[in-house]
Amino acid sequence: MMKPFKFKQFQIEQDRCAMKVGTDGVLLGAWVSIDNNPDSILDIGAGTGLIALMIAQRSTAETIDALEIDEDAYEQCVSNFDSSDWADRLFCYHAGLDEFVDEWEDPYDLIVSNPPFYSEEVSSGDESRDKARQNQSLPFDELLEGVSKLMAPKGSFATIIPFKEEETFLKLANSFKLYPQRITRVKGTPTSEIKRSLIQFGFEEVELETSELTIEIGRHEYTEDYISLTKDFYLKM
Repeated sequence: MMKPFKFKQFQIEQDRCAMKVGTDGVLLGAWVSIDNNPDSILDIGAGTGLIALMIAQRSTAETIDALEIDEDAYEQCVSNFDSSDWADRLFCYHAGLDEFVDEWEDPYDLIVSNPPFYSEEVSSGDESRDKARQNQSLPFDELLEGVSKLMAPKGSFATIIPFKEEETFLKLANSFKLYPQRITRVKGTPTSEIKRSLIQFGFEEVELETSELTIEIGRHEYTEDYISLTKDFYLKM
């Protein structure tokens, strides 16, 4: 039996979920700006519900919806929501993005997504994990088109993607009139290559804020920046 992942204010059961709690999700949940005090939030491809729960802890949003297509992950997300302190504000829909877009009418102030982004065919021998990791289950263009239809005019959209995909992703976003407002590029150690890009978009073109974040100085020796970003969540920070 897999132990739940315990955070300071909630815990995540993840034994039925292909995509376990990982650094990418925690980074996005902690990094996304909620300065516009969003009242309605959507997490696309919620998995365990981690990011939605982090945002519930950080914000006063009345409505925090999540979307999950995989049945096991959906059921686990619902139970993680139900056992949290914010159960009354969290709701998960068992649906794909395309069907949700067709039926939904209320735009969201903030949309987040930690998309499955291994575009190369990978097989780990675990079919549901592979599906969760391969972006044919949610291609970037489908994600961005959905966001452009579901986001409020003054809303924003935040995501985390491989750094090597950043240029392509920004071009694609531009075609849906989504413009980057903040970008933080993430690397594991001071000497390693940049691995991830955290990007927040809006419909308005503004001056882009860019920064860099390094996670560790040495093994399990975290940088001040990473500690200050994640200390409200991780037990040992």
